Amino acid sequence: MNYIWVAAGAVVGAPLRYFVGTHFPGGTSTWGSLPIGTYFVNITGCLLIGLVLGYAEARDSLPRETRLLLVTGFLGSYTTFSAFGYETYDLARTNDVAWAIVYVVASVVAGILAAWAGASIARAVF
Repeated sequence: MNYIWVAAGAVVGAPLRYFVGTHFPGGTSTWGSLPIGTYFVNITGCLLIGLVLGYAEARDSLPRETRLLLVTGFLGSYTTFSAFGYETYDLARTNDVAWAIVYVVASVVAGILAAWAGASIARAVF
């Protein structure tokens, strides 16, 4: 049953991510060479996950189904950057600042290297 909640959120989040990423307000998805649509999706996803999980913490309640629908399903398909942002924030607020820094640096460096490796493998194989 949990998968249904995740899928229901993803059905909305993924198309919205595509739409916002390609039709950023102002009529363009880039600003110069920067992918501003993706940037906007990432930042709004971080704002939304902060609102949802902040509400859950403040009220000490958020039904599991609601969390699966909104956080895992909707935001997970809208942008995984929101989870990265919130997890980093959570590490920092619980006084694990050093681990937060390590997490950010390791994630960014490893992500860039993985993207480079994948592109290199694809060029070599295909």
